Amino acid sequence: MRRQLLCAKSLAASLVIVSLASASFADTIRGTVHASGVRSPEGVVVYIERIPGASFAPPKAHAVIEQTRLLFIPHVLPILVGTTVDFHNGEEPTDGRAIQHNVFSPPRSGAFNLGTYAHNQSKPVLFDKPGTVTVLCNVHPEMSAYVVVLETPYFAVTDREGAYRITDVPAGDYVVKTWHPSLRQDSRSVFLTGETVVDFRLSR
Repeated sequence: MRRQLLCAKSLAASLVIVSLASASFADTIRGTVHASGVRSPEGVVVYIERIPGASFAPPKAHAVIEQTRLLFIPHVLPILVGTTVDFHNGEEPTDGRAIQHNVFSPPRSGAFNLGTYAHNQSKPVLFDKPGTVTVLCNVHPEMSAYVVVLETPYFAVTDREGAYRITDVPAGDYVVKTWHPSLRQDSRSVFLTGETVVDFRLSR
């Protein structure tokens, strides 16, 4: 009887530990970014800044930026530091002629140049330092993109309505920040327990 009671207590304790562990990694930060001075609140990066003492392994899978319709897609790509991004030329030939792209970043931003390459080719870049990298094409000067290299995996990009959602964040104290190429940055201190709503109002 005593042995059964001890087993039952052990099982209950294990269930409590599992429950707490699951709960601590099931929190969410969500909200809406309201922006003035731009066409749309879409494309704002909302992220948790560096967490002292925490480190995160970059994903093995590569992120991808497509070049199609003379655009970089996505225009804004947040990634964890250490992530490799493949720049893929997805432009379909026009009138039987292939459209080439040259992907590069200016020296003050990322200082890389992938050269010029044709349809259906990809070239990778490893982003191993935090910061914002501007990506351009010297064949098509109207093309641009931004790779936002972050020190945590907790980030999201706003949709057309300005909504965002960052999931699976451990409970705790954080600083949540915003980034956009044309808007002023903002930050909020957040104590996260369960689902937490954090809205922003940004302007140029």
